[in-house]
Formats: sequence, C-alpha cells, structure tokens
Amino acid sequence: MKKIAAMLFIVSAAASAVSQEPVVDYRFDEVKRNVTVTTAKQERRVDKGQHAQSGDKVTTGWFSYALIAAERYRAKFEIFSSSDVLLAEGTPGVILSLERGRLHAIFDKITGTEPRVVKTPGALLAVRGTQYTVEVAQDGNTTLDVFEGTVEIRSPLRPEPFLIHAGQESKFSRREMPRSMEMPKDRTPDGRTHREPGRDGQPQQPQSPDGHRPPQQPPPHGGPPPKP
Repeated sequence: MKKIAAMLFIVSAAASAVSQEPVVDYRFDEVKRNVTVTTAKQERRVDKGQHAQSGDKVTTGWFSYALIAAERYRAKFEIFSSSDVLLAEGTPGVILSLERGRLHAIFDKITGTEPRVVKTPGALLAVRGTQYTVEVAQDGNTTLDVFEGTVEIRSPLRPEPFLIHAGQESKFSRREMPRSMEMPKDRTPDGRTHREPGRDGQPQQPQSPDGHRPPQQPPPHGGPPPKP
C-alpha cells in the first residue's frame, strides 16, 4: 500500500511539474508574404502583430520573411525564406530550433544566469548579448557567422564547449565537429555579400531563396554587357 501511495505521489509531482512549465510567447513584429504557424490542432497563416507559443512550428515560404520577438529571453529572430523553425522545442534553455533555412539572432545583454540557446541539427548555440546568423542546409550541414559577442557551440563530437567570436565563422554537422575560420569580410546578416549601391553604376542583383544570384540579363538594344 505504501509503495502504491509513493508511486501516486511521484506521478502527481511529475504531472504538476509539467503543468507548471511556463508557456513562452512569441510575437510576430514583421511578416512578409507567406508565413505559417503549425500547432497541435491546426496550420494557420500569420500576420504582423499575431502571436505563437512554445511548441508551435513556424514555416516561411519562398521570398518570405518573419521577425519574431521572445520578450522573456530579450531576443529577436529574423527568419528568412524557405525556413522551418520549432519554437521552444523542449530541450531546457532552448528558445527555438532551426531545422532548415536561415535565421539572424539578436540577443540583448542580460545579467541573469538563465540560458538562452538555439538548437541546430548538429549542436546547441548558447549566447549572452550576441548577434549572429546560422544557416542549416537540407543535409543538416550548418554555417554560423558571429557579428557581435561570442557563441558557445555545444557539440556531442567535442568534449569541451567551442567558442566562436565576433568576425569568425564555424561549420559543423551531426558527423562533423565544429571548426572556426575567419568570416568573409563582405558577409551580411541576411546572407548576401555586401555591395555599395551605385558604386559601379549597376543596381544589386536579387538573390534566389537558396542564396544564389540569377544570371544577368543582356541589356536592351544590343548595348555592352553589365560589369560583373
């Protein structure tokens, strides 16, 4: 009888802990084109000003974009086209998980000890007052670019946390441990290479969702081709 009572107490305590787990709120501060949120009950298209909660999945379509804020963690995330993001997917401290695509993370500095972590297929990215971008390819290969602060990469392939500082880049996957290198100097948070408009008399060429520029079109009336 005592064993049964003890088991019931443990089950009750576990259920209470689950029920007390805080639900994290995410606000859409900007939405462009086709952005959807999938919950346990439905899939819906979202607009600026609407909200999502922990456990929801955010998907951006081609040439689509979303800026979401997690006030509890003092963080904002730009989610670029053709991306899948799972909000607060269940791992302690994880704000969201990038499953595919590209995001730009912006964290305000805090003085507390609460972890702020973004999950990728190959590692966890822990931060404090940091700005970085991370891109996950279809095969799970991940590229991290740090613009401000330091990112701590926690990979099961490395015994110790691996630090990437501002101006550095890291590449890793489920089967490849993180390594660091210098970030390309013309890299920008949206993944495009920086180019001053009008510098050579030609406008910037748009990019396709996979980050590649389309071929330049010949000018009308048989004029000279544009400069590369």
